Amino acid sequence: MSFGGLGGGGGGRAARVSARDESVQRAINAASPRIDRLGARVAALFRPYRWSIVGTVALVLSGAAVSVWPPLLTQRIFDQGLFPPGGGVDLGRLVRLLIVMVGLLLLGSLFGLAQTWLTSRIGNRVMGDLRARLFDHLQEMELAFFTRTKTGVIQSRLANDVGGVANVLTNTISSVVGNTVTVAASLVTMLLLSWQLTVIALVLTPVLVLVQRRVGQLRARTATLTQESLSEMTAITQEALSVSGVLLAKTFGRQSDESRRYAEENDRQVGLQVRQQMTGQGFFALVQVFVSVLPALIYLLAGLLMRGGQVGITAGVLVAFTAVQARLLMPMMGLLRVALDLQTSAALFARVFEYLDLAPAIRDAPDAVAVDPDRLGWIEFDQVSFRYPDAGPDSHPILDRVSFSVAPGQFVAFVGPSGAGKTTIGYLLARLHEASSGQVRFAGQDVRRLRQASLIEQIGVVSQQAYLFHASIADNLRYAKPTAELSELVEAARQANIADTIAGFPLGFDTVVGEQGYRMSGGERQRLAIARVILKDAPVLLLDEATSALDTVSERIVQAALEQASQNRTTLAIAHRLSTVSQADVIHVLERGRIVESGRHLDLVQAGGLYARLWSEQAEGTETAART
Repeated sequence: MSFGGLGGGGGGRAARVSARDESVQRAINAASPRIDRLGARVAALFRPYRWSIVGTVALVLSGAAVSVWPPLLTQRIFDQGLFPPGGGVDLGRLVRLLIVMVGLLLLGSLFGLAQTWLTSRIGNRVMGDLRARLFDHLQEMELAFFTRTKTGVIQSRLANDVGGVANVLTNTISSVVGNTVTVAASLVTMLLLSWQLTVIALVLTPVLVLVQRRVGQLRARTATLTQESLSEMTAITQEALSVSGVLLAKTFGRQSDESRRYAEENDRQVGLQVRQQMTGQGFFALVQVFVSVLPALIYLLAGLLMRGGQVGITAGVLVAFTAVQARLLMPMMGLLRVALDLQTSAALFARVFEYLDLAPAIRDAPDAVAVDPDRLGWIEFDQVSFRYPDAGPDSHPILDRVSFSVAPGQFVAFVGPSGAGKTTIGYLLARLHEASSGQVRFAGQDVRRLRQASLIEQIGVVSQQAYLFHASIADNLRYAKPTAELSELVEAARQANIADTIAGFPLGFDTVVGEQGYRMSGGERQRLAIARVILKDAPVLLLDEATSALDTVSERIVQAALEQASQNRTTLAIAHRLSTVSQADVIHVLERGRIVESGRHLDLVQAGGLYARLWSEQAEGTETAART
């Protein structure tokens, strides 16, 4: 957790927010050409639903065609039904015209209902596809991506950014097609009624389009800042309200600081939301005034034309034209709003596509093959070095020309001071990281030529921090083997020395372990993790400091479970406590990324090197703890 943003006063906070806003603005300006090219990529999202889109367009066209007739019928109702040339009211014609008008209105409503259902279905499916595609892509990213990116920021891309374009995905097709057709049909109808009145109705339209473009640019900038703030809020929430975050805040008495940190970002988010909502409201207020004033201008122009003896301007024409003009301006406003939404959502689409465009640093080679089942258990590191890709050229490598080999069925341990590179060996073996140089060979093949799925299928991992889902014990175990029967769960639990503990719970295997397994003790979580690996039944077992966080009693129980799990398997144990690996076939001692000693326990103790010193220090620590 980071507490860097808690202090410093209002001026410091304002400076930090201003600097972040300026950074985001620079990113937006740099990305503007890319954003302009997003249209084709967004359109491609709709390709799987092209026939549904064709149906939507047909419904929109049908509805637009139906909507043109009621204004024309209005003219006939006035000029032929209410005020016919012969005087009086032609009731029969009036009733027939009204029946036709009501029928057309009902038909238009049915078209609109079907269109709404279809567009909602298309839009939500496209959004679901985009969210699933982004999630799948993130699953393929290398481990280093997640170690340098806040989990809350990733969650925000999935939830807030994809969700932010939902309205555009759902309504754009029907709005653009429907409003465009309605505008075109209305223009034709208006021209047929009176071209002079049409000119006055459209005189300010170019000005409105230019203003709309400027408003859209402002809203796009604000939308990007808003999403950046949402990402930060999500990250704060994920950090502060996770079990580990709450425990840390409580034990350090920092709850009020966490609340202040969230409140500051929340205030910024509120301000950005208000700014985003208000950006363009003046523009639409101007449009609304124009819409309200336009009928009066039309009446004035009609009066001048009629006074001047202009033929063709009757009461029916005037009423019908006013009705059509109203139907014209609202779709025009709809098109302007869609244009604004598209400009605003372009920033959100850019953020989503930014993640989709990330290329995984570790991926299968085109000619990748499956692991050779006849050579399972053979592991070789040949002059392997590793440093993080973003590390400077002068930084010390995490591993430096490490070489060793492991035969099937061997128990090989790696020990050494913290930061010596022990855990990195396990990551390179499972290809969670890529070696900077040298070769890591598994079953006789360079791991870079093996399919990742085939490689990881052969390796069972038990780490220091056993991760459990907020689910039942059975569901957590079946993560390794979804088809496992209850009898298999029981056997795996028995081998992991946890069967009796589970049997003591009222719900047995249906017991929910809680968030990250916090309802279980550390030893119980670790033994459940071991049972899960046993259920996977992989030929290679990787133990990454699996007992270092446990007390002595729990360590003995878990160690017994590990010895049971490692039988008939090739085992690589990364250990901090040397007593847990003293029976290993080979112990490799690492220091500053290099193997400095190798051998069996007694030989290394007698050699008097680094291993002997570490063994002596831990033995003295154990004796001191026993005396106290």
